[in-house]
Amino acid sequence: MALQAFSHSQPLTLGVELELQLVSTHDFDLAPQAEDLLRVLKNHTGAWDVKPEITRSMIEIGTSIQRQHGSLLAELRDLRDQLSRAARKLNIGIAGGGTHAYQHWSQQKIFPGERFHYISELYGYLAKQFTVFGQHVHVGCEDGDSALWLLHALSRYVPHFIALSASSPFVQGVDTGFDSARLNSVFAFPLSGRAPFCLSWQEFEKFFDKMTSTGVVNSMKDFYWDIRPKPEYGTIELRVCDTPLTVEKSAALACYLQCICRYLREQKPLEPAEDDYLVYTFNRFQACRFGLDGEIVDPKTKERTRLRDDILRTLARVDEHALDLQALDASNLVRESLFAGNDAGWLRGLQARGEPLSAVVEAAARRWMGTEAAPKA
Repeated sequence: MALQAFSHSQPLTLGVELELQLVSTHDFDLAPQAEDLLRVLKNHTGAWDVKPEITRSMIEIGTSIQRQHGSLLAELRDLRDQLSRAARKLNIGIAGGGTHAYQHWSQQKIFPGERFHYISELYGYLAKQFTVFGQHVHVGCEDGDSALWLLHALSRYVPHFIALSASSPFVQGVDTGFDSARLNSVFAFPLSGRAPFCLSWQEFEKFFDKMTSTGVVNSMKDFYWDIRPKPEYGTIELRVCDTPLTVEKSAALACYLQCICRYLREQKPLEPAEDDYLVYTFNRFQACRFGLDGEIVDPKTKERTRLRDDILRTLARVDEHALDLQALDASNLVRESLFAGNDAGWLRGLQARGEPLSAVVEAAARRWMGTEAAPKA
C-alpha cells in the first residue's frame, strides 16, 4: 500500500482526541458498556465525534477542527456534558486518567470490530493490556515537509507533555512509582517510540515503502510513535499525554502545544538533528517516572534541568505567541499546574488520606463529569 499524499491543512489548527474510562457506579471498576453508551449518544448534537476503542470499557471522543482556546474549551465542555448525561442514563460514570487504578487486563473484552480483532490476534495479551487512556493532539500543517520538520523540532518538548498530563500512578491496585505508568504499556508495542529522522515527505515515503515491503506495516495506524504524521488529516499527532482528569486541562495542554509550535515555526530557535535523540529516551523516562520533578538533558547544550523549570522557561518564551493565539488562559492554567502538581499527585493525595482505590476512581469520575468542585487545571 502506497503512502497517501499529505493533505493541506491550515497551520496551527487543532484537534483533540480523548480516550475515556467507563466505570460502574456500583464498585467503580471498568464497565464494558461502550456499545450501550454509543447507542445513547447516536443522535448527540455538536460537531464532535464519539467512537469505540479497543476494549469495551472505553470510548474515544474527538473534537472538530479548532483554532483557539476559547472555542476548543467550549466544545470540550459541551461533549463532557452530553457524555455525562448519557452515562447517567446507563448508571455508569466517565473518568479521565491514563490508567484505571485496579482493573485487571485479563477481564477486558475486545470491542467487536475488524481492526480491533486484528490487533488482538497480532499482539495477544498486549491488546487487552492496552486498556489505557490517552489524549492525542493534532496540529495542522501546510505540507509534509513542514510536518516532519515540526515533528522533530518538538522532540525535546515531549517530556513536558508527559509530565504535565501524567495521571496514571496506579496499575492493577498497585502504586507503580511512575507518574505516567500508561506509557509503559504503549512502549511494549514493537512500532512505538520515536519516528525515523526524515525531514522531507519524499524521504518519508521511501521509508514507508520499505516498511510495507517487509509486510510488517500496512498503514500509518500500525505506527505507535510518540508523534506521528497523519497525512489524511494534514496534521502531526502528539500521542504521549495521559488523559487528564478535567477537560479544562485537556484544552490547556492542546493550546500549550499550539503555542510551542508557533514559536518553533516562526522563530526557528533550533534546527532538528538526529543527535537530538541521543537523550530522548532518558528524558522521556524521567518524565514518566518522576513527572514534573524529573530531570531532562538539553540535546543541544547538554545542560541538565528540572522539568518544572524548563516548562516555566518555555512558557515565558511562548507568551507572545499565546497572546496572538488568544491562549493566555491556557498558558496560565499550565503555569498554575506546575505549582499545584499534576493529576498523578492529586490521585496519590486521595489515597494518602486513606481513601480506598474505589473511592479514588469515584472522585476522578466526579471530577471529569463536573459534578464536584475541582481546580481549574
